[in-house]
Amino acid sequence: MTVQGAHRITAQMPTLVLPFPVINPILFQWGPLAIRWYALAYIAGLIAGWALIRRLVAADRLWGGAARPSPESVDDLLVYCAIGVIVGGRLGNVLFYDPSYYFAHPLEIFEVWRGGMAFHGGLIGAAIGAALFARRYGAPLLTVFDLASLVAPIGIFLGRLANFIKPELWGRPTDVPWAIVFPGSDGLPRHPSQIYEATLEGLLVFVVLAIAARSGALRRPGLLAGGFGLLYGAARIFSEFFRDPDPRLEDLGGGLTMGMVLSAPVMIVGLALIVWALRARAGDSA
Repeated sequence: MTVQGAHRITAQMPTLVLPFPVINPILFQWGPLAIRWYALAYIAGLIAGWALIRRLVAADRLWGGAARPSPESVDDLLVYCAIGVIVGGRLGNVLFYDPSYYFAHPLEIFEVWRGGMAFHGGLIGAAIGAALFARRYGAPLLTVFDLASLVAPIGIFLGRLANFIKPELWGRPTDVPWAIVFPGSDGLPRHPSQIYEATLEGLLVFVVLAIAARSGALRRPGLLAGGFGLLYGAARIFSEFFRDPDPRLEDLGGGLTMGMVLSAPVMIVGLALIVWALRARAGDSA
């Protein structure tokens, strides 16, 4: 940001700026062992997703006879997706955002406790984990994707709240009345973009997909997965207009960010899955 731009924002600073609710990013610490909100968000999202999937596969009225995984096998789906999210998220951060640094310092790739996880990498990892699960248990691949997509917004919602608590990934400077001055920033009031993302990418996407599932979407394999891709991609691209990108790693110039670029293919794949699901006969599996 230029000096003139900073002065302009300061001159437009609202008379009331919301105070940042300082929350210790470490929930509990005992000696060297620390439980952080960020890690807890991952764990809580996976467990909540697992519990919801078990309920869904046991609800016959939602399926109309369509094939689905057994409730017992869902326990293993949690493991496959958890490993995929962690490995994919870390490798995504390495390959998408800062490959030159990590290739020069390869041992730091394994230092996940220092932070650095990419959502789109985690999405790819979770998809691979779900595919391996479907192959092992003979479950319909698109149906497994549907189930994972329906619960993914829960983890996204909790993860974005953890970003806010940390705080990290804050928004662009603004003069809106709900602007917040984040600790560790340049002191300018900024959009609480983490809350925007939690609301749009997490809560809103989950509500829409849950309504669709209750309305029979699980009878058309691929429909919920496609809906997730389309809705999440659109929400993420919209949110990027308010999120302050890292000038070295994320800002591609001309208002374009890496998050936008990575989300566009997600939307395209989502739209293709929706078209496929709607053209197929209800109850078909892949």
